[in-house]
Amino acid sequence: MTRLYRLDATAGDIANAFGAREGEDPWAGGYVAPLGFAPVVTAGRDFIAGPRPAGRALAARIVPRLWGVLPPPSADDPTRRIASLRNLDSPFWIGNLRNSEFRCLVPATKAMLWGSGIDYEGRRLRHWLAPPGEPIFAMAGVWKDEEVPAFAILTRNATGPARAAGCKVEPVVLPDSVEARQTWLHGGWDAARMLCEQAGAALQEVEPPEG
Repeated sequence: MTRLYRLDATAGDIANAFGAREGEDPWAGGYVAPLGFAPVVTAGRDFIAGPRPAGRALAARIVPRLWGVLPPPSADDPTRRIASLRNLDSPFWIGNLRNSEFRCLVPATKAMLWGSGIDYEGRRLRHWLAPPGEPIFAMAGVWKDEEVPAFAILTRNATGPARAAGCKVEPVVLPDSVEARQTWLHGGWDAARMLCEQAGAALQEVEPPEG
């Protein structure tokens, strides 16, 4: 599960990489963990959920969102926030996923995944991975309109080097193209779901594993 990532880029860098409006986001780079705020790129309305204005698309822009969505009231612990999702047919998520206004790009420069190995002190190994040749990449995200708007990251079964390292799950990294990002932010759910199934380049280790 993705529980930590780095975004070593400024809001201006993110805006340039994804063709988004920078706005007033103060992000200057660093770690992102659940219950922390991070910049995401959205083409939905900023403060009020609902249909976009008829006849025109809203420009992609950077907005801060809390990482971790409140679970449904029926959850065992209704205060434990949800940082990621795997079941794309979940009744809790499907309405937001089908409505492109709630989909977002989650920029990152590398993601941390837990592997199956342990170090000499018996601690699980942490692997830092990123798609090769992408200084800033986009993970597929979805947000919910709560008192404090919050997002979660889509995940899938680990593949390639991540799977070889013993990681069970990895984030859904979108293909590095304007078309793919536009599809995720504006497209119908069938096309957006296909992106999740195809995903982008395989994640590669970018530094030695940590215990």
